[in-house]
Amino acid sequence: MRQCIVLFGLSMACLSARAEPPSAPPAFDRPGLGFSTDTVGRGAVALEFGLPSYLRETDAEGVRSTTLSGDALLRTGLAPGLELQVSGTPWNRQRLRAPDGEGTRLRGAGDSSVGVKWAGPGSNDRTAWAVLATAVVARGDAAFSDGRQYALAASVEQTLTDRWSLGLFAEQQRGAGQRTTTWAPSLSLQATPTVSTYLEAGFFDVNDAPDQTLAGAGLSWQVRPGVQLDVSFDVGLDDDSPDLQMASGLSIYLD
Repeated sequence: MRQCIVLFGLSMACLSARAEPPSAPPAFDRPGLGFSTDTVGRGAVALEFGLPSYLRETDAEGVRSTTLSGDALLRTGLAPGLELQVSGTPWNRQRLRAPDGEGTRLRGAGDSSVGVKWAGPGSNDRTAWAVLATAVVARGDAAFSDGRQYALAASVEQTLTDRWSLGLFAEQQRGAGQRTTTWAPSLSLQATPTVSTYLEAGFFDVNDAPDQTLAGAGLSWQVRPGVQLDVSFDVGLDDDSPDLQMASGLSIYLD
């Protein structure tokens, strides 16, 4: 409930802000491990939903967990090149199964966070970059909360041709006694004017846990200007990484 109140209140504040003349929709932040270098114009709103996300992983004791979660991200512009982000996971469903067959089911809300994205100076049609600072503002239920977290991330995009581009996402996350460093390179292809796809890899260095490595792909379809559907997946490349992550989503831009 706390997460829903935070998201609703900030949504109403954003929608009541003074709108600027309509502009071309910016790139959405989903799918993928990173985020786009575009920012939302002042007074405009982008809503991005996971419908839903799926995670399967197995721990060292052989306990397998499968989790379904619904996430939401609201983005709105504060000034040229600067946007506010509010995100949360209002619902989660998790099933735990031990090697002996005993199972447990959990449900609840995850954390909510607030962030500010800044599209740095010097970006052009060939090279663009942005930074994103986030912090947890409402802790979810114990089973689905990572505690107080703070993160600073950067995304860089390099256009190779009119169809191919490279990306690099980097993040430093701290909180609850942990420090996680993430690196995620990607290669994207604009297959048609409305369909794009990508390949990505993710490398996660945790200070008090084994490193993790993922690789995957995704596809997005611009149903019409300002409306996008997406699907994606990542698989673990070692025993300490999640077995499988899958996601589908809907994103809408309101100017």
